[in-house]
Amino acid sequence: MDVIYPRCAGLDVHAETIVACALWEEDGHIQKDIQTFSTFSKGLGDLLEWLEEHGVTHVAMESTGVYWKPVFAFLEGYVDLTLANPQRIKNVPGRKTDVSDAEWIAKLLRHGLVEKSFVPPADIRELRDFTRLRKKWVGQLTSEKNRIQKVLESSNVKLSSVLSDLFGVSGRNILARLLEKGYVDKDELDECLRGRLKTKKQAVYDSLLGTLTEHELRLLRLLWKHVEELERLIEEVDQHIDRLLEPYREEVNLLMTMPGVKKQTAAVIIAEMGTDMSVFETPERAASWTGLSPGNHESAGKRKSTRTTKGNPHLRSALCEAAWSAARSKTHPLSRKFWSLAARCGKKKALIAIARRMLVIIFCMISRKEPFRQPQLI
Repeated sequence: MDVIYPRCAGLDVHAETIVACALWEEDGHIQKDIQTFSTFSKGLGDLLEWLEEHGVTHVAMESTGVYWKPVFAFLEGYVDLTLANPQRIKNVPGRKTDVSDAEWIAKLLRHGLVEKSFVPPADIRELRDFTRLRKKWVGQLTSEKNRIQKVLESSNVKLSSVLSDLFGVSGRNILARLLEKGYVDKDELDECLRGRLKTKKQAVYDSLLGTLTEHELRLLRLLWKHVEELERLIEEVDQHIDRLLEPYREEVNLLMTMPGVKKQTAAVIIAEMGTDMSVFETPERAASWTGLSPGNHESAGKRKSTRTTKGNPHLRSALCEAAWSAARSKTHPLSRKFWSLAARCGKKKALIAIARRMLVIIFCMISRKEPFRQPQLI
């Protein structure tokens, strides 16, 4: 096989150690040097000096957990780094050691057989961390709200049967009074209720005639404190995400012209994909990387599973949410296509199909710097 990178190295990264194997050619013979370094900052400095001594220009490593991140960040800018999918560079079974793994990665890289995984620039990685943190906290907030509702139901406080949103303005006013005294007087409801809920005053009062024990009140007060703290933190994260999105304001505005894509969804798309679509080359490869392509599993002329491939779960879920939002608009072409597919193959498969179509459109919008245009025929 042809040698693509004459001076390269493979790294087998662990929590405490890094096994490095450098390969180069000298006098017609392949030379190698294998060393073990610490993952502490001093050890990373020693690793960089060792690579420079051997004139290494290209380095490959596996994406093992989060251990690769500090190594990648330290070496970035000094050598050409390749982050490889471990599934695609497995060593020969039965010959599994740290040294053999590092040498195997170096040999594959030497002949150009290691495909690079997508690693966005540093500013996009920062944005990605905050969008993923926001998603985690929103999930926790929803969980705590459900727990409050569960405690109220167990006390026979049926507020959720009367209010469409227990945590809207009226619901929060009632909950504040309820947690303060353990009950709400009928005269106080006028101050709590807003809008059309004033016409349901009697029904709201009847739903509050439950029995909250001291134990349940203490539990509700702690849960409510956690809800308020999570809401404050999410608002703080939103403000920081807005600051990180300033250099990408044009792309955000372009994405928001698409039905179903709001500001937070646009932030997730940019955080996960970046703004340089050339790294994916084609929309089809972007769809495969996201996990919105059908599986390709065929053996002996028989096609087996066609389940969608594993991909980026954060981008996939954001696009599915956007697809469902677009599907609820009855007059939009994407909505008509969704319901047409849903009648034939079910809503879940139709949702994936629309999410993939939206990803292809987003790929073209960002590549061409063009806003969304209504398709004529779908």
